[in-house]
Amino acid sequence: MYAELKQVWQSLTGPEGNFEITTVDVRGIPTRTYKNAPPSLRELWLSSQQFAEREYLVYQDERWTYAQAHEEVASVAAWLVENGVAPGDRVAIAMRNYPEFMLIYWAIASIGATVVGMNAWWVTPEMRYGLSDSEPKFLFLDEERYARIKDEPELPGNPTLIAVRFEAPEGVVAYETLRDHGGPLPEVTIDPDSDACIFYTSGTTGNPKGALQTHRGCVNNVMNLAFWAQCLAGTQVALGNAKPEDFENPPQGVSLITTPLFHVTANNCAAQGGTLSGGKLVLMYKWDAGEALKLIEREKVSTMSGVPVMSRELLAHPDFPKTDTSSMVQLGGGGAQLQPDLVGQIDKAVATAKPNTGYGMTETCGIITAISGDFFVDRPESCGPVMPNFELRIIDDEGNPLPPGQVGELTVRGAPVIRGYLNREDATAETIVDGFLRTGDVARVDEDGFVYIVDRKKDMVIRGGENVYCAEVESAIYEVDGIAECIVFGVPDDRLGEEVGSVIVLKPGAEVDPEALRADLLARIAKHKVPRYLWVQRESLPRNANGKFLKREVKETLDLAAAV
Repeated sequence: MYAELKQVWQSLTGPEGNFEITTVDVRGIPTRTYKNAPPSLRELWLSSQQFAEREYLVYQDERWTYAQAHEEVASVAAWLVENGVAPGDRVAIAMRNYPEFMLIYWAIASIGATVVGMNAWWVTPEMRYGLSDSEPKFLFLDEERYARIKDEPELPGNPTLIAVRFEAPEGVVAYETLRDHGGPLPEVTIDPDSDACIFYTSGTTGNPKGALQTHRGCVNNVMNLAFWAQCLAGTQVALGNAKPEDFENPPQGVSLITTPLFHVTANNCAAQGGTLSGGKLVLMYKWDAGEALKLIEREKVSTMSGVPVMSRELLAHPDFPKTDTSSMVQLGGGGAQLQPDLVGQIDKAVATAKPNTGYGMTETCGIITAISGDFFVDRPESCGPVMPNFELRIIDDEGNPLPPGQVGELTVRGAPVIRGYLNREDATAETIVDGFLRTGDVARVDEDGFVYIVDRKKDMVIRGGENVYCAEVESAIYEVDGIAECIVFGVPDDRLGEEVGSVIVLKPGAEVDPEALRADLLARIAKHKVPRYLWVQRESLPRNANGKFLKREVKETLDLAAAV
């Protein structure tokens, strides 16, 4: 099947293929891109008008058709333009997975403004930082996010606040004002290499970094998803397992959106990919395996792609055996590695569904690799081949390219790579070299071009799909009185992949109550970053000759049962 995949791949990406690859100059860098890709997210959104009568968004008992969504998006966009939003301006969204999130997203992107996707887990200082860093003209927010900033004497940049799904207080605009404004989608020409969205990633210091995703990058990511789907279909035809007509006029895809829309997994991949194909998006406010099973049966969900723990909890739920999951075609996860045992469990548990995953980053607008079905079952430790609009290099510690089969840092260059980090020239220069993004992941590539992630260079914990930089948490801990030294690291966890752990060394005479420490940290950093495991000691941590703490050596001596 690998020979057939290669044949289909070459046919799709070659001259006159649906996914023909060409090279263009982007900011002086030769960049691989799809020749037939829409120039911006505006065109991608407008292309979905052909599905006018189909259901688009489902949230609890609320439903939008594509026609209703287009009318609301146009109305919101028209109001924003009328109130001074121009191409290049920034407009922020801070809310949970309400349907309005996607409608607002499309409205902002379709007028050439830049969406600032604010992490809904952020506490007040983090929200202040995000606003100060991005300087949006307008801020859409739900009631919980409003509660976190309403007592602030003045917000950075003084953005106009727009209340979504709660009664607008004095001085705040009600979302209904925009929704009921009316009018067509304003005409605008959008540069493919202008900023479409800023999603924040955890920073190696105390502040997150705003990744500048361009229209070209976002559109190319959606094209990657469509390309991989056609690769799988074409391979099945080449193997004689299907006929071309089997893939004509497919039923509407139904995606269960289980992860936050301020992440690329839910937004750029599931939501945007589903929109391109005229799919239905079923939104969950928060993850609950039992509720997910009800929605799968009720809405005839075909795809669910959250973080791997969600698939594991779905299969383990007591209601799973009695739930009709026959509509499922794909089940998997992104944002963290899908464990090999889970690949087999999915393949056996859901007769109609194949396991799938993608490896990617906020910095690549979504996926870098993809793997599904029989390929995943055959190679469960792989994350799949690199998508065709990327150049791949495996490099050593000095940045030198390594020959095939060697283990080194995975770097990629291509249209989906971000323009850089907002206001962070230092971080941009460190991460993107000659157009190649340094992923921080150590990998090898096999003879068929399939990638295997074997280690992580970054000092980072991946907790349930959320990236937590150890240095960020360490900075927050050092702000607490009585702390002399600390280190932060990942602790293996069956459910979330990793949990945050920390060893702290107290100053002479100091006392720290662990729960009081956690409460203090909750005022400084989001809940998922606060260490679950704490070890408190008096003796100094070991260091190397350069004065750096020896984290690995410390971790090897720790007793998990002794954590508090």
